[in-house]
Amino acid sequence: MKSLSSLQQLIEAFRHLPGIGPKSAQRMAYHLLQHDRDGAQQLSVALANAISSVRHCERCNTFTESEVCEMCSDQERDASLLCITETPADQMMIEQTLTFKGYYFVLMGSLSPLDGIGPKEIHFDKLIKRATDGIVKEVVLATSFNNEGEATAHYISEMLKVRGIRVSRLARGVPVGAELEYVDVGTIARAFLDRRST
Repeated sequence: MKSLSSLQQLIEAFRHLPGIGPKSAQRMAYHLLQHDRDGAQQLSVALANAISSVRHCERCNTFTESEVCEMCSDQERDASLLCITETPADQMMIEQTLTFKGYYFVLMGSLSPLDGIGPKEIHFDKLIKRATDGIVKEVVLATSFNNEGEATAHYISEMLKVRGIRVSRLARGVPVGAELEYVDVGTIARAFLDRRST
């Protein structure tokens, strides 16, 4: 079997990125080599540095360069609240709202039996240990509202409730600024089910 050329290896490497197909990967590779070799070198060095120095936080499982991440080291946060997210990107989005003052646990995925992702792959044992430390009083489930996220939230909720931990879930509904005629029926239905008094 013929081995791939350096250019073909670069194109294949870009295809590992989410949402990047063969054409986009080829375009990115050609762009870097033709127009931005300095950028390509910078990308190469940054990627190598990140791979060698970034690891998982011992407490919340997010990405960090130290044993415990900056958020877990913040003593000003509310230790009785623990928010569960699927990814570090989800964690950062919640953090940017400036509304959650507790700690986090990042699953690094969601349950998907068809893809071979079970409780072990989402660090369930580590989550249970963290959530049942005697300090956490409420766990907020902030997983996606797709099939995998819902299944993950349900599974975690059931496992924590039997251990006496209060579990809540992010509310679903109509987005801020949306006009109802353009919102899908499922979202409107969920908004009615999750309505609250004012």
